[in-house]
Amino acid sequence: MLKNKYIQTVLAILAVVLLNYVSTQFYTRWDMTKDARYTLSEASINTVKNVDSPIYVDVYLEGNLPAEFRRLQLETKQLLEGFIAENSNVLVTYINAKTINENVDAIAAEMQKFGMPPARVDIVENGKTSQQLVFPWAVINHNKKVAKVALLKNNIGSTTGERINNSIQHLEYAFASAFKNVTTTKIKNIAHIIGNDELKSIHAFDFYQTLEKEYPYKITPFALDSANTKSVVTLQNLEKFDLAIIAKPTKRFTDKEKYVLDQYTMNGGKTLWLIDAVHAEMDSIKPPNFQMMTIARDLNLTDLFFSYGFRVNPVLVKDMYAADIVLADVNGQFNKYPWFYNPLVIPTVKNEIVNNINAVKFEFANSIDLLKQGVNLKKTPLLQSSPLTATIGVPALVSFKAIARKEKPDIKSYHKKHLNLAALLEGNFTSNYKNRVKPFKYKDAKDEGKDAKIIIVADGDIIKNQVEKGKPLALGFDKFTGRTYGNKEFLLNAVNYLLDDTGLLKVRNKEVKISLLDIARIAKEKQKWQFINIGIPLLLLVLFGFGYTFYRKKKYS
Repeated sequence: MLKNKYIQTVLAILAVVLLNYVSTQFYTRWDMTKDARYTLSEASINTVKNVDSPIYVDVYLEGNLPAEFRRLQLETKQLLEGFIAENSNVLVTYINAKTINENVDAIAAEMQKFGMPPARVDIVENGKTSQQLVFPWAVINHNKKVAKVALLKNNIGSTTGERINNSIQHLEYAFASAFKNVTTTKIKNIAHIIGNDELKSIHAFDFYQTLEKEYPYKITPFALDSANTKSVVTLQNLEKFDLAIIAKPTKRFTDKEKYVLDQYTMNGGKTLWLIDAVHAEMDSIKPPNFQMMTIARDLNLTDLFFSYGFRVNPVLVKDMYAADIVLADVNGQFNKYPWFYNPLVIPTVKNEIVNNINAVKFEFANSIDLLKQGVNLKKTPLLQSSPLTATIGVPALVSFKAIARKEKPDIKSYHKKHLNLAALLEGNFTSNYKNRVKPFKYKDAKDEGKDAKIIIVADGDIIKNQVEKGKPLALGFDKFTGRTYGNKEFLLNAVNYLLDDTGLLKVRNKEVKISLLDIARIAKEKQKWQFINIGIPLLLLVLFGFGYTFYRKKKYS
């Protein structure tokens, strides 16, 4: 009998050792969540799957964090464990930024210098509110390539809980996109079209610099006006590019220039149009009258756009949901005022380009009509105005006087709803020069195009970064109000969508539902739940003790 016990003990020990050995050799994960939160998509896995050299990931969301950020911290760790499971070359280090330097403000200034500003979080404890600095960032390094990952989504108007929820939903795409950017060796070429008095380089600096530094893209200025003298050569050179960006042209396009762009599209080229159909600039509103006359801008593109199935209307869009501007009053004090010519668009359309991005700020936007032309095209509105919108025909006088007099707008006049401000068109486009005399001869000319993509935005200033002391600021940041809008993220997503051939952007459609604690309810019902969780178990233990003692006395007396 004793011998059998020894054998059973030895076998049990051997089974445990064998089980531990097998578990170290074979690692697997089971995702039991309803929304498959911990299951990486195939596109995400492919970003690290075949990498045979170390990918270093430094995560700064570490240390003593508020409750909501501990949830974000946990979700970040679990997501990265999924990438590690796919490739052991993903090496993660968690860093508490506050251990680097005890001076928190010095750390914040240093990280701000590298484009990683900290988040100031309001913490409510026992009815009292205090602030804490949190560093929700990760940095990925691979073969001298660096990518920053923002772990926190700063959506305007969102509570901390909603921001955390949005951030968790965005995590997989944020990391997968960064892994792709640092591991991809194939560079895609983007043509920055010039020659028609486009936006000055310093005002588009931050966007183009981000594309080159943080993405596998190369930006090259392309002189489209060379088509007027060397038409065929210009077209052949443009077709070498994967994407063409036309940012706020102000000079009329010639037929030869249009035909080059037309045939580029017919051959499957992708194009991002950022168009101002009305001449209206904030800099033009100057003293003493503080007003300006706005007029239609003739770019000679109406027929080209019409053949592609859309039209940019020469009107100014006014929206009750608008960004603020800062003006000085008679006492020299600066105040914020709503400027209805700056629509503030919170995306409502379900599309991977605009899902879960911050509000996008427009400046003197126009409206876009999606026409019946192009039955073979898929047309998707991306950004739309609010339900309280009005349009102003041009020429029109725009003035600050109504703001200065603090006049209330006539809400009844804002009766238009959901005007298109940005749209995506995909499919086989028809040439604008089909059944027409061609501006120049081209042996490979096409009347019906290959599969192509166009994104049209009815505001050239959407790409414009502000400048301070001769230096460009981050795109989307408003130095006057201190707010950061979603312009940069929207445009980066637009470019990634036009160039993406891996389907990685579809990860943005993944929805994750996180149940967060209600801070106000916690403060209100704190004592109640303390009693339920601590007092009741102790009371039950005491009752059980009395009952057991009574039972023993009765049994053995």
